[in-house]
Amino acid sequence: MSEEKTFSFMRSLCMGMIEEDAILPYPKMDEEEKETLKMMCSAIGEMLKPHEEDFRKWDREGEMPESFIQELREMGVFGFVIPEDFGGLGFKSAAYSRALQELAKYDASTAVTVGAHSSIGMRGLLLFGTKEQRERYYPQLATGEMIAAFCLTEPGAGSDAASIKTTAILDGDEWVLNGSKLWITNGGIADFFTVFAKTGDIETRGKMSAFLVTKDMPGVSISEHEDKMGLRSSSTTSVYFDDVRVPKDNLLGDLGKGFKIAMSILNSGRTGLGGGSVGMMKRLIELSTKQATERKQFEKSISEFGLIQSKVGNMVVKCYAAESVVNMVAGIIDQGHEDYAVEAAISKVFATEALWDVADEALQIAGGNGFMCEFPYERFVRDCRINRIFEGTNEILRLFIALTAMNDVGAELKELGKSLGDIMKHPIKGFGVLTDYALKKVSLATNLGRAKGSFSQLKPILGPYATIFENGVRDLASATDRILRKHGREIIHKQFATKRLANIMIDLFVLACVLSRVHTSIVDNGLAVAEKELEILQVFSRQAQGRIRRNFNLIDYNDDEQLKSLAKHAFDAQGYTWDSID
Repeated sequence: MSEEKTFSFMRSLCMGMIEEDAILPYPKMDEEEKETLKMMCSAIGEMLKPHEEDFRKWDREGEMPESFIQELREMGVFGFVIPEDFGGLGFKSAAYSRALQELAKYDASTAVTVGAHSSIGMRGLLLFGTKEQRERYYPQLATGEMIAAFCLTEPGAGSDAASIKTTAILDGDEWVLNGSKLWITNGGIADFFTVFAKTGDIETRGKMSAFLVTKDMPGVSISEHEDKMGLRSSSTTSVYFDDVRVPKDNLLGDLGKGFKIAMSILNSGRTGLGGGSVGMMKRLIELSTKQATERKQFEKSISEFGLIQSKVGNMVVKCYAAESVVNMVAGIIDQGHEDYAVEAAISKVFATEALWDVADEALQIAGGNGFMCEFPYERFVRDCRINRIFEGTNEILRLFIALTAMNDVGAELKELGKSLGDIMKHPIKGFGVLTDYALKKVSLATNLGRAKGSFSQLKPILGPYATIFENGVRDLASATDRILRKHGREIIHKQFATKRLANIMIDLFVLACVLSRVHTSIVDNGLAVAEKELEILQVFSRQAQGRIRRNFNLIDYNDDEQLKSLAKHAFDAQGYTWDSID
């Protein structure tokens, strides 16, 4: 891997450097792959459209029939990311994300069934599997004969993955696996599990490792389907391991490196969840514009009303911005960049929250129809709510985003002790176990005097929006410094502050992606064709500018202590204590 592929755009940005080459030009898909993708998307539409009424029925029943899963197998959707030599389509991240979009336009449960298989269930095999492991499992995974599931979450270990209780004890040439996993997507239909357990090897005792487990191994059992709020027809179960003897050769990756493997899988697969979010947004915009055009009130189409236009306009901006960041991250991965964890986390947070806003507004535009189960709006709202929770809650990902930035800044500060760097090397893992560390008073040079502190390649017409971005970079550097100065060694516990820093970083990266996409559109198609995209950039950049300034100002002037005091009062009382009849 060349040195130029190892830096992260956002981690460089936190040091005041705008690495234009990482995001310009906006990434494009290989033409041959694009043609294959077009044919697949067309086939997906032809297959799923006739099932639109079935999706509502299956949602109510809480189960997807085996006959439909067989249709998915025959369509080849379980082989999206598996190499062609083994019967798959060999899609890279961008094409895979776009394929998930197409599935999600019709039914989120279908998209998550396929996504859980490819994004996380067998992603570890793709990233860390040996040649023998891949040859053994790829063919069955490509056809869907084996459907995959990812087994990390436990009853007492959600975001704090380091606290898992499942164990694997080496006994001769086999690992003996004991424990249980909770809320496993595809659990009831999977034959292949990527399982994480604490290993009992004397050299790695207490460290997490990853294993490839199949359903036919004695001791593997599955619970009944969970009764869920959304994604009801997708399979979600608990998975139990009772003295399961796993061949030594089924260890995935290096012994004791399970945490790194789990995080790599989640980072690599996030373009699937992002793609699904974008696909749902596109469908909701389609439904909303049709509803607003056809619905008449006061002898006018409601599409003529300013408040409806505002809602739809913002839905378009959010969808375009989310698509821009999801495709950018996919492009970064496809180009061979190794460090994209922060960018991937940002894409997940932004896309899932944008989808939630779009789904809420679509239901509002539909009015009473939106609340009725015969229309798809309420199902879309229920289905998309989980996106902000699974594959890393958005709250934990915000901590990861911000703490990574502060770790990078801290590494360059002369007076910063070694402990901060060690602790923050794995911010999510460290979050649950940190107690104290030494942090001396520090000072930060923003580095904005460097040559890479501003954009130089963008079209001149984009100058005002580039300036908004560059000013935001200054705010980011200053905010990082001020937060470290203000909270010192207690920063790991200051979640209000880290959230604000993360929100600034999220807005900056999404703005950079939109800038890149609009710039490339102007270069490729001309200003006249890109006119509406330029309007999207104008709206988003101004919205982002306002949010960045608010987050920056709230560092020193906020209601944090009052909010914590009120929360403590509610915790102590176990509820709300004011009532009009008291």
